[in-house]
Amino acid sequence: MDNIGFMQGRLSPLVDGRIQSFPWSNWREEFVLAEGININMMEWTLDQERLYENPLMTSDGQREIDRLCQLHSLSIPSLTGDCFMQAPFWKASGNDQAALQKDFIAVAEACHRFCIGSIVVPLVDNGRLENQDQENTLVRFLERHAGLFSSHGLTVVFESDFSPEELARFITRLDPALFGINYDIGNSAALGFSPDEEFAAYGHRVMNVHVKDRILGGGTVPLGEGAADFDAVFRQLARIGYEGNFILQTARADDEDHLSPLVEYREMTVAWASKSGLLLA
Repeated sequence: MDNIGFMQGRLSPLVDGRIQSFPWSNWREEFVLAEGININMMEWTLDQERLYENPLMTSDGQREIDRLCQLHSLSIPSLTGDCFMQAPFWKASGNDQAALQKDFIAVAEACHRFCIGSIVVPLVDNGRLENQDQENTLVRFLERHAGLFSSHGLTVVFESDFSPEELARFITRLDPALFGINYDIGNSAALGFSPDEEFAAYGHRVMNVHVKDRILGGGTVPLGEGAADFDAVFRQLARIGYEGNFILQTARADDEDHLSPLVEYREMTVAWASKSGLLLA
């Protein structure tokens, strides 16, 4: 089960009531807790607030992260850039846009230095693409820096609230060697999308999976209690021969017991994969 990990923060108390944010007061302890429940993979998170103070963005911080990874047998293959959703450069202009694009490159450089191979860019909520100009701004920037991503061994994967057809159209604009899809099971379920239609449209571009459940048109709930058709999703993942990671971006515990639910959700993920015939690493 080496390719099942958790979203950073899921083993920490909520920060200001937010379901996801960088756990400033608890990030080191998460390495210990993850080892204790035999989870050996984490997806890092970055917020725009205090971006350059995040330990991933500093030399001393990276050394400490590396020490903790080695001490607790944990890998960090991917990063979710909530900072890009919170402050999307494709919606800015002038000096503000230039500064935010500089942030994107700084994050890419930090990932390269720490050997993180994949950056998740959420094109949802405040980061959603609302018109063709915004999409073109994003695509032109990515194309301009494709050489950097390639030389750094980085892939950029997108979450989106586009329909299956629109997401397929969007991702076709970008080099499949460098750019792909982060399939968020819960987000798709909340939007009422059919997994069969989604994977028929762009399944070959899926590079990372967030395991989550949401109510149709609503928020995150424990796995199996929302609108997600996990059997259909894992059937499709098996059909395309998916070999990427599964990141538990699951509902938060109400009683501050963050360990037990994550163990349960991991086992549920293993069961769905096994039922579908999908082989886990």
